[in-house]
Amino acid sequence: MPASSDKFILLIGASRGLGLAMAAEYLNRGWNVVGTVRGTARTQLHDLAEKSEGRVEIETVDINAPDQVAALRARLEGKTFDTLFVNAGVTNNPAETIADVTTDEFVRVMVTNALSPMRVVEALHNLVSPTGVIGIMSSGQGSVSNNTMGMREVYRGSKAALNTFMRSFAARHADDQRAMVLMAPGWVRTDMGGPDGKLSIEESVPNLVNVLLSLQGKPGLQYLDYLGRTVPW
Repeated sequence: MPASSDKFILLIGASRGLGLAMAAEYLNRGWNVVGTVRGTARTQLHDLAEKSEGRVEIETVDINAPDQVAALRARLEGKTFDTLFVNAGVTNNPAETIADVTTDEFVRVMVTNALSPMRVVEALHNLVSPTGVIGIMSSGQGSVSNNTMGMREVYRGSKAALNTFMRSFAARHADDQRAMVLMAPGWVRTDMGGPDGKLSIEESVPNLVNVLLSLQGKPGLQYLDYLGRTVPW
């Protein structure tokens, strides 16, 4: 186990997939991790915490429940984090067009992928140090410019909305010296990404963390992929 540093990340959505891999990667680099899960079921994050020598703490929050987000903010009062990263998202049937999707399904995807992550940022950003990083997991499919093939219409729309909301947040905090970033992790083979993804978690996450670490002390909002390349809005 690497020696603990004085660096802390608050990682929202760390029970599985990319979030869990990010928690493990930061831990391997000597950081301390506060990771969140939904509900009371045991997750792989609990297994990681047991082996972390106290460097992984687990909090519970459903980001779609504003009262739970407020309660998390209250529990974390007085703590300071070097990085806040919101990793949350759902998908739907990729073949479903905007003409096909039900209202309930549209609302489910948009609330989880766009509204709730921004509510988390609004609630928790004051816990991030003045030279820290505020990040959200977006997707290359949130790029309006790059959408030349269609498909995954509802998911694309939710991530484009997320990107726009984060740009509005950055505009309202134009004098903020903290780095802000929307990350596109690539198409990764996870439960959500499916088996056809072009990247393994091992190919995406360590590089993604490299990018996040490189942003420390660089104010302003960027939309980047897992190799640090700028994604067109």
